Amino acid sequence: MSLKDEWDRLDSETRTWLLENPGCLIVPRAMSAKISKDAHGELACDPHGQIVLSRADHDFIREKAEAAGTIRVPAATEYQFFDTAPLPVTKKTSSGRHTAASPDQAL
Repeated sequence: MSLKDEWDRLDSETRTWLLENPGCLIVPRAMSAKISKDAHGELACDPHGQIVLSRADHDFIREKAEAAGTIRVPAATEYQFFDTAPLPVTKKTSSGRHTAASPDQAL
């Protein structure tokens, strides 16, 4: 059974939680219990009682979250580098020595 099949049976609080956590691969136990209670079929659970989302379930939630405006998927041409910091701009002072200025001061 997939989450897509059970989506309309879920209460609004559960759906909202799933839309606000689209990157979740394993649903916490309390939320898993709510989903299992409302579901008509069996959803795959780990030994701790947590629902393990399949790739299809994960894709479905991300599509729903994107349609609801909860998340924004960047365009294919939009590049972001999160692990880089702006480089300081090096300027020469009147004495000929190099000094580092912040990127805001360089502008």
